[in-house]
This record gives sequence, structure tokens and C-alpha cells, in this order.
Amino acid sequence: MMSDEQRGDWEIEPQFLVDLLDQGDEGIVLLDCREREEYEIARIDGSLLIPMSELQGRVAELEPYADAEITVVCHLGVRSLQVVQWLRQRGFAGSRSLRGGIDRWSREIDSSVPTY
Repeated sequence: MMSDEQRGDWEIEPQFLVDLLDQGDEGIVLLDCREREEYEIARIDGSLLIPMSELQGRVAELEPYADAEITVVCHLGVRSLQVVQWLRQRGFAGSRSLRGGIDRWSREIDSSVPTY
């Protein structure tokens, strides 16, 4: 079980992510770990889709981003935390989960992104 302190280090608030993106930070990668069907319904523009179910076989695609800040996105923030834990165990120390997932992103940041 993850402690609250650990979760705090492993998650990023939607507004903080917006601020980083608005600054034009080239070192940020948005990784969407939902299934393709979910991604087709709602997504953050510019995100890379690698479903959690395919991650183990496709992790090499993330190697160019080993030193980047990887923000992992799912529906509500549960799967993305699991993916962050998995990535950090493999050396992707800059990976974080979008707190509240795409659902919170839609409600607080970009209402043009559908909820489901």
C-alpha cells in the first residue's frame, strides 16, 4: 500500500501540469495508459497511447524519455498510479500520475474533453 507522502510525490495536480505545459517545457511526456476505446472517447492532445495492458511489451518505446517528466493519464487516476509505480521500478524516476485522471482534467481544465 502506498503512503500519502509517497502518493504526493507520485502525483501531479491538473493545474500544475497546465502551468508546465504553458511554459513550453519540452521535457514533459504525456503517457495515456487507458485502452484504445477510452482514448478514442477522450484524450489530452499530444498524449502518447500505450495501454497498461501493453506496457510491458512496449516499454522500449519510452526509453527515449528515460530522463523526462512522464505524466501518466488514465480515467480516474488509479491505473496511472500503478503504471507510475511500475515505471519507477524500471528507472523512470520522473514519472507521475495525473491526479483524478482525464475525468478531473475534463471537469477542471478542458471541458471540451468528454467525460465518460
